Formats: sequence, C-alpha cells, structure tokens
Amino acid sequence: MALNRSAAPAAENRTLVTISIMLATIMQALDTTIANVALPHMQGSLSAAQDQISWVLTSYIVAAAIMTPMTGWLSNRFGRKRVFLGSVLGFTLASMMCGAATSLGQMVLFRLLQGVFGAALVPLSQAVLLDVNPKERHGQAMAIWGAGIMVGPILGPTLGGWLTETYNWRWVFYINLPVGILAFLGILVFVKETGRNRALPFDFFGFAMLSLGVGALQIMLDRGQQLDWFGSGEIMIECALAAGALWIFAVHSLTSKTPFIDLSIFKDRNFLSGNILIFVVGIVLYATLALLPPMLQDLFDYPVITTGEVLMPRGIGTMVAMLFVGRLTGKVDARLMLLLGLSLMGVSLWQMTGYSLEMGDAPILWAGLLQGVGIGFTFVPLSTIAFGTLPPEKRTEAAAIFSLLRNVGGSIGISSVVTVLVQNTQTVHQSMAAGINVYNQPLMNPAVQRFWDIGTSGGLAALNAEITRQASMVAYINDFKLMMVVTLAAIPLLLLLRAPKRGPKSEVHAALD
Repeated sequence: MALNRSAAPAAENRTLVTISIMLATIMQALDTTIANVALPHMQGSLSAAQDQISWVLTSYIVAAAIMTPMTGWLSNRFGRKRVFLGSVLGFTLASMMCGAATSLGQMVLFRLLQGVFGAALVPLSQAVLLDVNPKERHGQAMAIWGAGIMVGPILGPTLGGWLTETYNWRWVFYINLPVGILAFLGILVFVKETGRNRALPFDFFGFAMLSLGVGALQIMLDRGQQLDWFGSGEIMIECALAAGALWIFAVHSLTSKTPFIDLSIFKDRNFLSGNILIFVVGIVLYATLALLPPMLQDLFDYPVITTGEVLMPRGIGTMVAMLFVGRLTGKVDARLMLLLGLSLMGVSLWQMTGYSLEMGDAPILWAGLLQGVGIGFTFVPLSTIAFGTLPPEKRTEAAAIFSLLRNVGGSIGISSVVTVLVQNTQTVHQSMAAGINVYNQPLMNPAVQRFWDIGTSGGLAALNAEITRQASMVAYINDFKLMMVVTLAAIPLLLLLRAPKRGPKSEVHAALD
C-alpha cells in the first residue's frame, strides 16, 4: 500500500523537522540505559528485592520489543504523524508517572507503558528522515539519526548517575518532560502527515504469535543467568514458547493474504543482509556497553560519574565518524566503509584484551575512541544500504524490523557475555585457588603474609578477594576476545551486499525517488 508523500521540504523546514524528531529519538534512546545506574536507589525507595528491581528494566525492554513491529501497521492505518504524536505524548506522560511511582508494581506498570509508547519513536524517526531528505542527502540524514541512536546508550549511564547523585532517581524520568514537550510541538507544526488506509485489516493472530515469541525470548534472555539457563523449567518453557510462536508466525505470514508483517520485504537482498549485519552489530555494541561499566566500577573502583567520563570518547568517536560518513556516502562504496568500521571495532576489541588491573585510563580511552569511530563507520552505511533499494511505502515497516533485530541482537549479546563472564570467573577462580596451600613458597614470604596470611581467617579472606578480582579480570578479557571473534566473523557477510550503482539513474537512487 503506497502512502502519499509530499515533495522534499525546504531546507529550513527540513532542519526543524530533523530537530523535532531527533529530540524524540534521543529521549527514547536515553531511557534504554539511563535508569540502570539508578536501580540501587530505586530498590531502597520502592522496598524491592534484588531480583525484583530488575523488572524495572525488563518490563520496558519486553514492551518495546513487542510493540516495535506494530509501527508499520499503525502508520499505514492512522497516519505516521498521528502515531508519532501519540507516541511522544504517551511516552512523556508515562515518564512522569514513573517518576511519581510509590511502589514496585506501579513502577513496572508505568515502565511497560513507556515501552509501549516508545517503541515506535526510533523507526518512525528513521522513516521520516529518509522521506524529508532528497536522495543525495540520505547519508547525512542517517548520520544524524545514527548519532541520536548512539548517544542514548553511551550517555545514558553518565546522565543517569549525575541526576541520581545531584537530585534523586526520580529525575531520571522527569528529565523527559521538557524534551517531550519540545518534540511534540515540533512534530505537530513541522512534520507532514502521510496517507491513510482506513480499510487496512489487522492480523490479530500474526501479531499475537510475534508478541508471544518476542516476549518469551526477551524474558528468557533476561532471566537465564539468574535461573541457570536450561537447568530451569521456566527457561525451557520460555524457549519452547519463543521457538514455537516465531515458527507459527513465519508460516502464517507466508500463507496469509494480509499478514501482520509482509515477509516479502526480505526478498530485497540488501535489506536481508543489512538486518543480519545489524543483528551482529547489536550483539557487539550492547554487549560491550554492558561489560565496561561494571568492570570499571567493581574492579577499578571508579565512581559512576568517572565511569561515564572515561567512556565518553566512545560517543565522541561515533559522532565524529558519522559526520565524515555522511559526506562520504554516495562517493565511496558503502561496503568499503562497512569493512573499515568492522575492522576498527575488531582492532579496538583486540586492544581491550590487553587490559590489566594495573593499567591507567589511557588504554580505556583510546580503545573506546577507536571503537566509537568503528561504530560510526558501520552504523550509517549499513542503515543507508539496507533501505536504499526498498520502495518508499515499505520504509516504516522495514525500519521497525531493523530496530527490532538490533535490539534482539543486543539482548542476546548481553545475556551471552554475562553468562560467559560468570562461568569464566568461577573456572579461573577455582584454578587459581587450587594452588593456595602451605607448600606455596611465595605465600610463605613474610612480606606477603602481611597482607595474605592464609593461617588467619582475615588473611585468607583478603587473598580470596584478590583471587576473585584477578579471575574477574581474566573473564572480562575472555569476553572481549569473544566479541572480537564475532565482529571479525561478520566481515564476510559484506559479500552478501550488492554494490550500489553510481549515477543519477542508479537503481538505488531510482528506488528512493
């Protein structure tokens, strides 16, 4: 179903449209991580147990994952602008309710609402930016969009820590009010409405199966480590539900006349390959971001704010790289930029395998900067080439799928590295502790016994703490090695992408007209 689109707006209106929708995008992207550092403060205020407070994060992630695929149908049925305005308004109000929550039940409910309304913001912003910019500016548009997407996970923990320490955890949510108001007014005034298909049917069965599959998968990934994965009956049930529901959804979508998601969109080779690659990029990006803050705080005793400052070069590198990529798009083969980006990410992860407990800030800063540049040279060309050969009426639905797969990849990456981290820490600790006995000559040295006298309970406890610290460092390094292998293994996937043709009558440009 084709949507009516206006001609590309004037430059000044295009700028105002971009500012308006990027405010909404950054607001949503920030909320994926900004609440993480405030969890201990929420736990005490809401009288929640350690395992219960994690639902503040899980509820948002699961709701957003389930509702993201709805974006395409909602936009086609009600109009993109209406859906955008409703999403911004609902997300802002839900944020205010989160800040005012007085119990864990209220907080989980309001975070669910945040996820429901926030799910459409990222794919809608991507689709709008592609539509309001002429074909020669698509690279720059995706650079701006990518910067907004990346700034959330990178700056979220820093901003959340500052707000929590300076004011209190409720301001982590209240900060969305002024941003939401500005975004709503900007979209209301400057964004043009698209066509509507009021007769568009809704595939309830397809939506139910996709929601059940994605929801079960997200819960399984979130609770797997806590429940010892497949040693738990709950995890086995969730895995079976996810696999069964997603299989039924795929079969139903291929056989239904009016499927919830038109899977024929994956016949476009660039879009299919782009989704595979963004899935892998999601694994590496979110897994690395999940590993670094606890490593710096637990092993290096960095305060929350200092941790954010040390990680800042990653965001700076990403945004600087995106500025260059936006200007290079159309002039340099996107596959070459993707090759450079993935290679830089791999090199940065290799540098991170050299981390040690005795190092200073410099290795963290330089590896982060290099990885940020790599992300910038990966994210923008990948977004551009994935959508470059799709018809315009498929962009909103395609953007929703693109965002969903990136987030699912992130969830799988985080669960994987946390599991490997815990297992490796235990294994290395056991191996190192095996040599602790009275026959170990270095431990009998009087200078060593001043700190680690295994003949006393205090000395033995201190030695055990140091062994745990060393074992954790080895486990983090092993995780970085795993992420490096995953990144380098993604490079051959670039061969699946079609080379974009050059010239004004290229296939890519024609598809964007």
